[in-house]
Amino acid sequence: MQPLLILLLSLLLVTPADAIAREQTVLVSTNISIIDVDLVKVDKSARKMHLIQGDRILKSYSIALGANPKGHKLREGDKRTPEGQYTLDLLNEESRFYRSIRINYPNDRDIKRAQLLGVDPGGQIMIHGQKNGNGPHPSEQRGADWTDGCIAIANTEMDEFLRLVKLGTPIDIEW
Repeated sequence: MQPLLILLLSLLLVTPADAIAREQTVLVSTNISIIDVDLVKVDKSARKMHLIQGDRILKSYSIALGANPKGHKLREGDKRTPEGQYTLDLLNEESRFYRSIRINYPNDRDIKRAQLLGVDPGGQIMIHGQKNGNGPHPSEQRGADWTDGCIAIANTEMDEFLRLVKLGTPIDIEW
């Protein structure tokens, strides 16, 4: 009977504000998927990707970019990660790079720019995990920024990212 009395007394000592703060901490740290991510924001120059809800950063990841990261993607094969506002529009569970979610590059503006330049804008820009298989990791040949224009994170981070971010979420990519 005494353990029950101690439990009841301890519950009385917890204020509603304490309980709410504790609940929010648990949601953010262990089951953040209950909270909707409003925006994915990528800072290419800092090699960081942030998951944002309202004005709060819920989670940040260190990222690898295209092997030629500075500047906006202009054409197929330039190894640049695009810059601008896009949407995450397709999940790929059969990716050559663990799991991936597609960024809807090129948008209308990218297509028009490529037409003016007389080039193919490229496509299939993803946020993905690490390379599948036993071969050498691409970073061994290309350095820290090793993708063909995608954004790469660790596989465990990719699992978490896909739990937190839904299809249709906007992504803002800046230098």
